[in-house]
Amino acid sequence: VDFFLGPSLKDEVMKIMPVQKQTSAGQRTRFKAFVAVGDENGHIGLGVKCAKEVATAIRGAIIAAKLSIVPVRRGYWGNKIGKVHTVPTKVHGKCGSVAVRLIPAPKGAGIVAAGAPKKILKMAGIEDVYTCSTGTTKTMGNFIKATFEAVKATYTFLTPELWKDTRFGKVPYQEHTDFLAGPAAPAKELPSMY
Repeated sequence: VDFFLGPSLKDEVMKIMPVQKQTSAGQRTRFKAFVAVGDENGHIGLGVKCAKEVATAIRGAIIAAKLSIVPVRRGYWGNKIGKVHTVPTKVHGKCGSVAVRLIPAPKGAGIVAAGAPKKILKMAGIEDVYTCSTGTTKTMGNFIKATFEAVKATYTFLTPELWKDTRFGKVPYQEHTDFLAGPAAPAKELPSMY
């Protein structure tokens, strides 16, 4: 990944949260880091890592994010003028109770979203988009994951410009019309069995 996208990749720590496990001696606290990686030109990755120390968690999350980089398909709203600037169709992603829907927006609308998804969409290279989210968006981890799922879904949508060229063959009646229009050939006499 570093070889192909290395210099253009930017990473951002989205959230660091402490998670605890109850043990016989009390609690054991570890830190969970969410990191987004993107080149602001159609590639985005999201990594989650849990570790005893914050620095280790961030380092691991960056590696995980780079390994999970996906391409983002972008399109137009209305006329196909200039560069691609929004999502090609309405797409949605879900994680836990959080569902995020991305809706194409006209040029100049900007990214109409909450803080966390805004960062992810900016990193993915989307300039204009409307968003609609439901569920407990306070759960930042799920909110980020749902947005990532939605962005990932842009390439799973088959639109007419991706259709293969269909080559229509002739109908059998049309193909063999000369034979069918000719004189009816007499039925062949079958050789006698005995």
